Amino acid sequence: MTLPIVYAERQIDAGYRIDLLVEDCVIVELKAVDKIKPLFEAQLLTYMKLADIRLGYLLNFNVTRMKNGIKRMVL
Repeated sequence: MTLPIVYAERQIDAGYRIDLLVEDCVIVELKAVDKIKPLFEAQLLTYMKLADIRLGYLLNFNVTRMKNGIKRMVL
């Protein structure tokens, strides 16, 4: 899903893309990296703020157990 930015009643297509949006209430950002960096967390928080959605999950698939690759974030 593409996420536009609206500022001063103008829409700016900045190219933000949400990986998954569930029921218009949860954003899921998918990664396959060695380590979750603060940049990825900031990316998810930005998407949550712009979309006015309070719950988000950052999923990293490059782990031996999936439970170790899940980060829940709430605004």
